[in-house]
Amino acid sequence: MEETIIHLDERTDEATKHMLNNVVKRKRKYDNLKQKHLIIMIITVGVATIFTLYLYQTTIRPYSYSFYEVFSAFFSQSINLYLFILTGGLFGLMNLLREKRDKAEKEFHALRCEIIDKSKDLWKKEHEWKSRHLVFEMMKEKYDINLYHENK
Repeated sequence: MEETIIHLDERTDEATKHMLNNVVKRKRKYDNLKQKHLIIMIITVGVATIFTLYLYQTTIRPYSYSFYEVFSAFFSQSINLYLFILTGGLFGLMNLLREKRDKAEKEFHALRCEIIDKSKDLWKKEHEWKSRHLVFEMMKEKYDINLYHENK
């Protein structure tokens, strides 16, 4: 469990602390997948650009007078096939990470909204309710998780 969440005062019970810890875990998972997706997307665009320029210089430009010659020149060099497979594989990995990122974002947002919806139940007593903003501010400052509003 997170150190700052553990050291919340008695106005926050253990169940609420576990919910806050889970939302922090989901936020980190989402941020991690978002970063990985961005890196793979940049690599994919770079490899696709390099492959296209290489293909243009070595195959399309010299043999542009005949589609058959371009086709034959493309398949006569095995590096073209390897680069094509690499580019396709990176594109598939990029889409897979995008789907995982979107799923992690939905899970994070759902749990965050659940905490917002149940805040009246989580901070039942009057003095707890009046001090819940301290927990919300800590979550916003330390973990960049907004518990004030449901909208992102």
